[in-house]
Amino acid sequence: MFIQTIQGTCTRQDELRELGERWQRELSAGATGWLGTTYGFTDDDRFVAVVRFESRDAAKANSDRPEQGAWAEQLSGLFDGPLEFHDSDDVTVMLGGGSDDAGFVQVMRGRLVDPDRIKAMMTDRAEELREARPELLGATLAVEDDGMFTETIAFTDEASARRGEKQEMPDEVRQALESAMEDVSYLDLHRPWFSSPS
Repeated sequence: MFIQTIQGTCTRQDELRELGERWQRELSAGATGWLGTTYGFTDDDRFVAVVRFESRDAAKANSDRPEQGAWAEQLSGLFDGPLEFHDSDDVTVMLGGGSDDAGFVQVMRGRLVDPDRIKAMMTDRAEELREARPELLGATLAVEDDGMFTETIAFTDEASARRGEKQEMPDEVRQALESAMEDVSYLDLHRPWFSSPS
């Protein structure tokens, strides 16, 4: 899998959402290898889109379409400043990756000190996590060449996610997380929306 994360500040939220919906209606059918997208805004007008493709080549083929280029130019014009793009084909999926029925999504950005440790936790302890945190629907971890990462975590709803956060983690899990990640920031998408191939 290949993931591209797009971030930027946008105060024209309704226009951006409409443009995203137009992409789904008019352009998605030609995006071979596109698997789906998670979108949302933080409370301070930061927009995040996590776009999933089967491969980097599929994502590039989509970007090279003239109609995609015209759409992307319109998209850029809605933002209050420059956009950030983060690309990764080093992707780990936990519990199926999530669900388009999620009511709350948290996007984490930071640097991984020990990527293998985090990936192993996501795959080897997935069922244990599901049992302890039933509101957790799934996650994807996209690691870039320089060690920066984007983790996208889907929850049934925000209230359940906040209650789950207050649970005590086993010491070994807490210590592993603290030692494997640094400079982590959190982007809370209270009203996420999703698109996927029809």
